[in-house]
Amino acid sequence: MVLVFDVNETLLDLSSLDPHFERIFGDGLVRGEWFAQLVQSAMAATLTGRYDDFGVLAREALELLAKRHDAELSEEDIRATLGQIRELEPHPDVEPALELLHSNGFRLAALTNSPYRTVEAQLAGNGLRSFFEAALSVDEVQKFKPHPAAYRMAAQKLGVERHDIRLIAAHNWDTTGAIRAGCRAAFVARPHRVLGSLDEPVDIVGRDLIEVAEQIIRTDQP
Repeated sequence: MVLVFDVNETLLDLSSLDPHFERIFGDGLVRGEWFAQLVQSAMAATLTGRYDDFGVLAREALELLAKRHDAELSEEDIRATLGQIRELEPHPDVEPALELLHSNGFRLAALTNSPYRTVEAQLAGNGLRSFFEAALSVDEVQKFKPHPAAYRMAAQKLGVERHDIRLIAAHNWDTTGAIRAGCRAAFVARPHRVLGSLDEPVDIVGRDLIEVAEQIIRTDQP
């Protein structure tokens, strides 16, 4: 069993972006609207057969929000906000959970919609990179999660069958995509993150990554 982790929001805390949204829009909570727009743009791109990397779409989402909120958005604002993404801190539960799983013999990898240059900078900058044997990006297949190609690529790169991957994410669309692609999944129910009635059932659900890790050890111990 290989444990494959989503990165943004699952491992890394986006709240450090809030001061930028507070400065630009007068409300740090707009950050959630921006991320939802980013995910929507990524899914629309994949559905319509176009690929621009997540960084390009992140900029576009910021520009769309500025128009929507009638806010002034300078090039400096864009650089500062998007540059912060490479410097996100992990949630407090992440390092102890990864250490627990690593010490129990699990193989760990990351799979993100962000481009390779971003995920490598993120994980190296906050000291998490050494936990993962691979940091994979949808750049490889130019289709964003939850497209099945992303999970198939991860299995191929890691040298395992899809049913030997457990995708761990705080996004219901990600766990559902992984399960429908033939993987298993675990859901991290971070604040305001829930599973819907139309999502694929997930056999491991925890309030934080430590709860999820403890359940994985009981269920999937190598």
